[in-house]
Amino acid sequence: MAARIEDYALIGDGHTAALVSRDGSVDWLCWPRFDSSACFAALLGTPDNGRWLIAPQEATTHVRRHYRDGTLILETDYETSTGSVTVVDFMPLRNGWSELIRIVFGKRGTVDMKMEMALRFDYGAAVPWVTRLPDDSGLRAIAGPDMVILRTPVDLVGVNFHTEAHFRVEAGQAVPFTLAYAPSHHAPPPAGNPRNALAKTENYWREWTGRSTVEGRYAEPIQRSLITLKALAYEPTGGIVAAPTTSLPEAIGGTRNWDYRYTWLRDATITLLALMRCGYYDEAGKWRDWLARAIAGSPDQLRIMYGLAGERRLPEWEVPWLSGYENSQPVRIGNQAVDQLQLDVYGEVMNALYVARAGGLPADETSWPIQNALVDHLATIWTQPDEGIWEVRGGRQHFTFSKVMAWVAVDRAIKSVERFGVDGPLDAWRTLRERIHADVCANAWSPKRQAFTQAYGSDNLDASVLLMSLLGFLPASDPRMRSTIEAIEKDLTDGGLVMRYRTEHTADGLPPGEGTFLACSFWMADNLALIGRRDEAHALYEHLLSLRNDVGLLAEEYDVIRQRQVGNFPQAFSHVALIHTGLNLMRHEQSIAQAAGQPASTEA
Repeated sequence: MAARIEDYALIGDGHTAALVSRDGSVDWLCWPRFDSSACFAALLGTPDNGRWLIAPQEATTHVRRHYRDGTLILETDYETSTGSVTVVDFMPLRNGWSELIRIVFGKRGTVDMKMEMALRFDYGAAVPWVTRLPDDSGLRAIAGPDMVILRTPVDLVGVNFHTEAHFRVEAGQAVPFTLAYAPSHHAPPPAGNPRNALAKTENYWREWTGRSTVEGRYAEPIQRSLITLKALAYEPTGGIVAAPTTSLPEAIGGTRNWDYRYTWLRDATITLLALMRCGYYDEAGKWRDWLARAIAGSPDQLRIMYGLAGERRLPEWEVPWLSGYENSQPVRIGNQAVDQLQLDVYGEVMNALYVARAGGLPADETSWPIQNALVDHLATIWTQPDEGIWEVRGGRQHFTFSKVMAWVAVDRAIKSVERFGVDGPLDAWRTLRERIHADVCANAWSPKRQAFTQAYGSDNLDASVLLMSLLGFLPASDPRMRSTIEAIEKDLTDGGLVMRYRTEHTADGLPPGEGTFLACSFWMADNLALIGRRDEAHALYEHLLSLRNDVGLLAEEYDVIRQRQVGNFPQAFSHVALIHTGLNLMRHEQSIAQAAGQPASTEA
């Protein structure tokens, strides 16, 4: 059985990523890119579906792991009765091929180690043909179009379609293992120097994190989240995956299991905003270029998600031979939500591109005509029902958040004309903006709930409306917003954390049951600060930080009963919310201090 979701750490190279558990097992890795068929898929099945374990042979007395400061290099320290070792895991920048390198460093005494590997392609279904390299430096495994090369000075033995090794590490020794991927019709990637690769990888990450402009009491968790987002960006195109995994359940044993290895316009645009707020305009520029390419074409063909290079067809199918994470089925590949209508993405795209231009990102002459066409198309469809931000599969509704984001799209178009002098039908857009605002206020308000609700005519609460105050639709001080915040706090929380909505009350087309949604809890912290409850906002934010795992990572949701992270991992949406809320709370703190004539606190 796979480890708990929070027992994994992330490593990556800008093309793909791997998850490494506390016990030293790589249980998830898709080669050659995020959305490819797996090489290690034990996360969603059994060890026979593919994993790579390096660990002490005897039971450990203590395990501690951490990332090297400012990097995505993972170090796991093992203490045994005979000595101690550190296993360093990382993926170096590509040099024409992709590698996963593991180095065992002897620290004290002598430790007997074991290595167990099961390579499986096609999500665990394809057992490769394994042969020794001509120079006897390791193994070559081939399955159809895929080839993996394992190089190590350790003697390797084949046992029942697995590869095993037993070796001893003494203090001062370093034993490397390099796993490289290439297409099977290519020559094997050449051998490299693992220690040199480690030094270059560390220098790369230190240079990147050194560009951050974040300071203050929450700088450390924000920086770790920024590194995580960087690792979820597909370097060749600038596309950003929502998560590097598929089908990790929103409820253990449940069916809400989705493939998140694609680029959602919504998730990626708020990631763009987070990167820009922290000084990373190069990444923001790459994302904007990706966006312009992806959405180019007829506005009525806009997708809510795309493949890493902008692919539009992401057919969803189920994997019958994988049992799923802790028997959570089905395991899904692809995502049929690609064909949904989600009106909010128009607002997210327009808001992100407006903020990019306002923040100083050099103007892109090709993007404004596309934006103009998108708003004109939105004017013809905003009155339609849609599947909404939560991608329901139970039929379209007039979701409140969708209408609010339609307003945001038009509002940012107007502001672009007013501020930057671009061309647009200003009077018509102003009329449309006023019409959408009035429509929401008239139809989304529930007198019974004294709150803005999930959809027109509904009394069901939905945490997405917490964003109304953060996006400028209404100030948090508006009595309707304050009442909405209080209603959600009272009736849509579990253990102090916020749910998206109550799945047992909403016809979303799926069986009920899921964890609390972490991003929604960050939005609540923002709103508490905006209505003057700043101490409670900080307390909630710090509680959310405490839910991160030992290396600072968050999944999509949190199961309050089991006290476990659930959902795909690590989740960009959660880390983006962590960044934005942390920056907002520090900004509120600074404003208060400046008003009082005192320096703002920068203590952790």
